[in-house]
Amino acid sequence: MPIRVLVVDDSALIRQLLTELLSADPGIEVVGTAGDPLVAREKIKALSPDVLTLDIEMPKMDGLSFLEKLMALRPMPVVVVSTLTQKGTDAALRALELGAIDDVAKPLIDIRSGMTALGEELVAKVRAAAAARPRARAMRAVASVPLQVDARLSTAGRIVAVGASTGGVETLQQLLLQMPATAPAIVITQHMPAGFTTSFARRLDQQCAMTVVEATDGRRILPGQVYIAPGARHLEVTRTGAHYACRLHDGPAVSGHRPSVDVLFQSVATAAGANAMGIILTGMGKDGANGLLAMRRAGARTLGQTEASCVVYGMPKAAMQIGAVEQELTVDQLAREIVRAREAEPARRTA
Repeated sequence: MPIRVLVVDDSALIRQLLTELLSADPGIEVVGTAGDPLVAREKIKALSPDVLTLDIEMPKMDGLSFLEKLMALRPMPVVVVSTLTQKGTDAALRALELGAIDDVAKPLIDIRSGMTALGEELVAKVRAAAAARPRARAMRAVASVPLQVDARLSTAGRIVAVGASTGGVETLQQLLLQMPATAPAIVITQHMPAGFTTSFARRLDQQCAMTVVEATDGRRILPGQVYIAPGARHLEVTRTGAHYACRLHDGPAVSGHRPSVDVLFQSVATAAGANAMGIILTGMGKDGANGLLAMRRAGARTLGQTEASCVVYGMPKAAMQIGAVEQELTVDQLAREIVRAREAEPARRTA
């Protein structure tokens, strides 16, 4: 069965171009178009598309407001296609926070040739979105209250490594909002292109009790801080004496990605061993599975996100299949495990 797509954009030219580009793929069928969210709402009811492409700047209701309502009432895979989702913009990140699966930045000039050049990317992202299972989310959700840490437990010397891809922006936000300022140090590789991670870290830092930064080479890793791998650069953890530090490099893609979760997890297995916890979240593919297995063999606690709570149960599934995951938990349960983490027990956790 072809992937059924509804194209939502106020520009007749863009609707035509998107229809042509997507219809060129035999596995995709454009079942309708809409010039504004109100028309889109009725066509969603009538046509039941598998995937929606959505502009942000539209009459009657802006795309972000429509996306928020859609994800609360009828969650479905959405790929945002807009000039406002240029690299690292707040609009692009907000769309991902609201549950959009991915975004494509419309060209600002020479629209027809520019859109044609994006055809392969657009088709790939629509195909990926079709495999996702967005969850219903409350509109204008109240920020989570950070969990409490037992003051008797020291977080010094312990480190939490997290990997995510598709659906990870929303999931990481949900996880980190629950972290208290005294939580263990957290290092994260989220598959993101260059330009996005600086804004992503800044937005999370404004929302969270922990300090959230984009990782820089040589920066010391401290409790109460979160370090996000920069887009297009690998993040590793190194150890010098009693201290951990970030190491960035531009090595080849691993498991098809740079930054790669496998690279991060492998380094944490070597640097921290049983003093670490590894967590693999929603995402397509298998990046992180081998690295998480290395962490488990080094004595670290290794956890995966449950299938039911994932937007895409790809990376956690791949890790589970090779024995890398000790236990699967929901995001809220994962947050509680982080703040309750004690000294690891290598004999019990070694695969």
